[in-house]
Amino acid sequence: MSEYDVVVIGGGPGGYIAAIRAAQNGLKTACIEGRGTLGGTCTNVGCIPSKALLHASEMFDDANHSFAKIGIKVGGVELDLPAMMAYKDDTVKGLTRGIEFLFKKNKIDYVKGWGTFKDKNTIEVKAPDGSTSTVTGKSIVIATGSEPASIPGVTIDENRIVSSTGAIALGEVPKHLVVIGGGVIGLELGSVWQRLGSKVTVVEFLDRIVPGVDDEVAKEFDKILRKQGFVIKTGTKVTKVEQTNAGLKVSVEPAKGGDAEVLEADYVLVSVGRKAYTDGLGLDVVGVKATDRGLVITDDHWRTNVPGIYAIGDVIAGPMLAHKAEEEGAAVADLIAGKVGHVNYNAIPGVIYTSPEVASVGKTEEELKKDGIEYKVGKFPFMANAKAKVGLHTEGFVKILADSRTDRVLGVHIIGADAGNLIAEAVLAMEFDASAEDIAMTCHAHPTLSESMKEAALGVSGRTLNF
Repeated sequence: MSEYDVVVIGGGPGGYIAAIRAAQNGLKTACIEGRGTLGGTCTNVGCIPSKALLHASEMFDDANHSFAKIGIKVGGVELDLPAMMAYKDDTVKGLTRGIEFLFKKNKIDYVKGWGTFKDKNTIEVKAPDGSTSTVTGKSIVIATGSEPASIPGVTIDENRIVSSTGAIALGEVPKHLVVIGGGVIGLELGSVWQRLGSKVTVVEFLDRIVPGVDDEVAKEFDKILRKQGFVIKTGTKVTKVEQTNAGLKVSVEPAKGGDAEVLEADYVLVSVGRKAYTDGLGLDVVGVKATDRGLVITDDHWRTNVPGIYAIGDVIAGPMLAHKAEEEGAAVADLIAGKVGHVNYNAIPGVIYTSPEVASVGKTEEELKKDGIEYKVGKFPFMANAKAKVGLHTEGFVKILADSRTDRVLGVHIIGADAGNLIAEAVLAMEFDASAEDIAMTCHAHPTLSESMKEAALGVSGRTLNF
């Protein structure tokens, strides 16, 4: 039996960061992970491999459609899908090995296997070879993440009917890919295969794509995706997917009732969200409370109802984002060490890595209206930005929402090239309770896309200079 100050169950972004920070705080630390490689869903089959394919497919699309516009003639551009997949896999391997190096550097014990609570301080670990061992900890951090959700009538086999895990490892370009769900993951992976030559049909139950995104941004996003070739069916539900010798038959009908329709496809991606992964963890053994949806219930300091047991990341309430889990991992490790741990949930950015990207932080207009908060809007289109024109990335805009009375930034929403990087300035501004005027009075280099942030901030007070 090995005894530790902190035992982390799960080696994903939240778990491995919690382990590293705990070790940095001088605590004897172990991390239990059953996948066989560290990094969790994000590094192994989620964020990282999908972004590798998004990057590669965007380069392929640029070579076919954009190079000629800037005077570069190319011929015979071909897709080598096995090589693209190898590039993706090599990227994943490099990063997972990097995390193992960080564990060794920080003297963290990496325990390979699946953990199950035996009591509130004891975890039984079943190794890949079937052997078992026991690990004890004064404090236990649950960081087991999430897994893809499904819907009735659709069975994921990771062959023809795939989750995000299968969608990043297809052996061929689908002729017709039907994506069930118009959220972040479905649209990102749909973008990959659409750029590589697939017809992509998105079926979304709600009357709009990307629920939770600012409505004006979502409408612009929908318009751009349709222009790119996406077929988007909102207000529509999938009732059944049948496998035939010729492929798949996807039965759909209006969400509010109406005539049914059958879509023929060769692949279906089920992307209807994710659910907390707690199967086999033994929460009931120690009495850790969870919601009906399986989310572990915690207080504001990530403590469960059982003293000494904490939970972070996708397994608790809040957006299922790797960077949110990382912040919680570092914060909970500091709290366990007797230090101050804090996460500002009002300043957690979200990014959709399509082309163009969509990024946001803080409140949407719809949320502000619902809460009765008076606000002002500053907008600036990328078509008026010099760097965007040079790069042929003129779609989209930056929108800043500021309090009408105090001018404090309440939310920032971007659709456009490199939005995922541009949003960082807005996050920092909100972390320090900046006003729109603070951003507007800050010098931004020219020519850069970031000037659009300054111009949008100027727009809050009606003083935009270049539009």
